[in-house]
Amino acid sequence: MTVSRREVLLTGASSAAALAAASCTPSPIVAPPRVGTGDDRLAGIVERALDAARKAGATYADARIVRRRWERIVTREDLVVGLHDTESYGVGVRVLAGGAWGFAATSRVDERDAEKAAIRAVEIARANAKIVRHPVELAPITARKATWSTELRIDPFKVVLGEKIELLLELWRAVRDIPEVKHGNAHIELLGEWKLFGSTDGALLEQSITRVGAGFEVTAIDNAHGDFVTRRHEIPPWQAGWEYLLESSLRKDARGIGDDAVKKLRAPSVEPKKYDLVLAPSNLWLTIHESVGHPTELDRALGYEANFAGTSFATPEKLGKMKYASSIVTIYADKTTKGGLATCGFDDDGEETQRWDLVKDGLFVGYQTTREQAGWIGEKRSRGTAYAQDYKSFPFQRMPNVSLAPGPKEIGIDDLVAATDDGVLVTGDGSWSIDHQRYNFQFGGQMFWKIEKGKIAGPLRDVAYQSNSPEFWASCDMIGGAKSWRLNGALHDGKGEPSQSNAVSHGCPPARFKQVNVINTRAKSAHPEKREP
Repeated sequence: MTVSRREVLLTGASSAAALAAASCTPSPIVAPPRVGTGDDRLAGIVERALDAARKAGATYADARIVRRRWERIVTREDLVVGLHDTESYGVGVRVLAGGAWGFAATSRVDERDAEKAAIRAVEIARANAKIVRHPVELAPITARKATWSTELRIDPFKVVLGEKIELLLELWRAVRDIPEVKHGNAHIELLGEWKLFGSTDGALLEQSITRVGAGFEVTAIDNAHGDFVTRRHEIPPWQAGWEYLLESSLRKDARGIGDDAVKKLRAPSVEPKKYDLVLAPSNLWLTIHESVGHPTELDRALGYEANFAGTSFATPEKLGKMKYASSIVTIYADKTTKGGLATCGFDDDGEETQRWDLVKDGLFVGYQTTREQAGWIGEKRSRGTAYAQDYKSFPFQRMPNVSLAPGPKEIGIDDLVAATDDGVLVTGDGSWSIDHQRYNFQFGGQMFWKIEKGKIAGPLRDVAYQSNSPEFWASCDMIGGAKSWRLNGALHDGKGEPSQSNAVSHGCPPARFKQVNVINTRAKSAHPEKREP
């Protein structure tokens, strides 16, 4: 779909409403209220589902009413090329019967259909129980009645379409007069999630989560040599309202993104060898995600999950024994981090969220678990990481915010550069790959800078670094302080079969890694244009 700027701005909010109406699911029978309004109609539907599950023979049941919204706007140069607005709303019921799980869902939010879903879930559980080897045992929980909501000032879903599009088109206007910059793509993405959770343990939890993200990428072309590069903005997605994008550096940095693309286009290609790497938070977050976040998911470590790049080298017999990193490295999980994409008050088991260590002073000490998984490794309580992306999805273990703790000294990226004789500074995330044990990996970036004798000597291009997870983290010898700690992340992280998506953040300061293998991604390639992600 292609729409001119003039057409969109003239139609304004009415066009947004029409597009939303065309793409959304039918109106729900009972609409979700605002958090904390005390509307008990939906709580009554949840309770009816739980009662029906009990009467059908469930030993445990929970019910979730979930409304999920997704809006995405995409521009290319001065045109709108994509408008996407969808919504799902319904009830999901999960039960235990005969020691096995059963699950069923309905898009009709009323008492009758919720009861039917509960009865179906019990029937499915009884069928599953016939082949279950080890009955499901849930860790104990403190059932609560509570509400939780994202802190925001401006609801992004109430901002008119024309204002959102104007923000994106403004980015292109900032760079279109740079001769080498030929193309530019921008987008805004919004995720809204409202849920009401109740369980036979006595929990009744209402939560509203709002996530916002935006991006801007330009392509610079050298027509004389048939060469090109891309440069993408490094603004992270956040759990916040529309004010986050308005107050971010997105617009202010747009011109600099174009200038960086030209520098990258003209930069010399890196000489492949071992360098000391200084990684900015905008790059290191993704390495944390892939080399620590996914390997410490307990279902991957036990082989119960292998979708999206496999299982894990960090198997349970290594817990408390394996040296995962150098002694200055502590990496923790935290579903309470302010602004974190995975942050919430309670998980989809009803467990209150928390913070705990995965790697402590370099030693592998923790996993991510749910109520079902805690007993697998002898823990008494869940870590609160159960999540389902919508009402019709079964909750299972999903990644919390996983972050690198800052060092004790208040040093920043300039100090790390100053302490490095022969190195490369990497900012922004790029292409990457990792093997099916989450062990051997390769990561690129957005911008690369040669470090010589403590100073930036100029830009580089065609850079990627290779290592394996414990070797890489063992090479970390300097970590920035708390003032340089930044939160980055992704709105979409896939897992499971059928696959589900969740949003997750990773905080870190800049850090230095000694003598890491750097390759030239252009070398021996017949198609150098493929080096960009």
